[in-house]
Amino acid sequence: MESQGHASNFFYRFKPYIAMISLQFGYAGMNITTKVSLNRGMSHYVLVVYRHAFATIAIAPFAIILERNVRPKMTFAVFMQIFVLALLGPVFDQNFYYAGLKFTSPTFSCAMSNMLPAMTFVMAVLCRMEKIDMKKVRSQAKVVGTLVTVAGAMLMTLYKGPIMEFVWSKHAHAHQSGGEANSGSFDKDWLKGSILLIIATLAWAALFILQAITLKRYPAHLSLTTLICFVGTLQSIAVTFVMEHSRNAWSIGFDMNLLAAAYAGIVSSSIAYYVQGLVMRKRGPVFVTAFSPLMMIIVAIMGSFILAEKIYLGGILGAVLIVAGLYSVLWGKYKEYRIKMKQLRQFLESLKALKKME
Repeated sequence: MESQGHASNFFYRFKPYIAMISLQFGYAGMNITTKVSLNRGMSHYVLVVYRHAFATIAIAPFAIILERNVRPKMTFAVFMQIFVLALLGPVFDQNFYYAGLKFTSPTFSCAMSNMLPAMTFVMAVLCRMEKIDMKKVRSQAKVVGTLVTVAGAMLMTLYKGPIMEFVWSKHAHAHQSGGEANSGSFDKDWLKGSILLIIATLAWAALFILQAITLKRYPAHLSLTTLICFVGTLQSIAVTFVMEHSRNAWSIGFDMNLLAAAYAGIVSSSIAYYVQGLVMRKRGPVFVTAFSPLMMIIVAIMGSFILAEKIYLGGILGAVLIVAGLYSVLWGKYKEYRIKMKQLRQFLESLKALKKME
């Protein structure tokens, strides 16, 4: 019985870590399937619409059934927050991210996204959701970890170095070696893609901050996720009608385009928004975004297998820095969490003592 208690306590403590690591695998799969779909000519505006339509259909039944008794009343202030969340996530973040992904590569896109913890940390400090006391080691760890993570992402962006050959990718790279001639237009597209990805990451960071604020007013996770996806679908339809004038852009069959939209909608939108919301309530937005560097490492490995993507020395060195920075941020957050739990236990014990005295 004691061993079972230890096991359940261990699982409870590490549940947020397991949830966030699992999500990174889900995001990695989305990056690969989406890149293949975009390379085949699918419009990223249309992909965003279908993605959130699938997400709404997937999660709405659970929200209607499971939260029918706990769903708070909708107010104008909450609706406006949901409207802005839908703009930040489905419309701005994903359209800019997909456009950047189209011009670059899955690994590079993930590397740029690793600025997310730093941006979220800065925004959280500005919104007074995170406190910095540089006299405390845990605060120093969070700040240093954030800087190291950004340094790793920048190293991946600015320094390529020699191509690192793997057993499974040698044959594919040999066939691709003749395609380096058009480096001028390639570099221009790469720069354009980088700017789009930075804008997307800013929108993503703002989404996490506002989602954490909205969850305090509207604590029904499933219902909030459903509403974000539904409103985002309507907003994305409006944007697509403005940006895409061809009716053929909307056509979709039983192919990679359908798989990319369904996978992204069900895994990366509906499930991801819900899980992030749950973890965010316990650990805050900085903890949630601190795991994003893992996605880049997973995508780099999957990309070299599936897309024969080239992995450079700079990418590997950057990944090492990113993991070190991630560990530092998580260590700081874990120490902070333990102190909060200790304070809470002391408060509860003092309440019990007061009741006994009465």
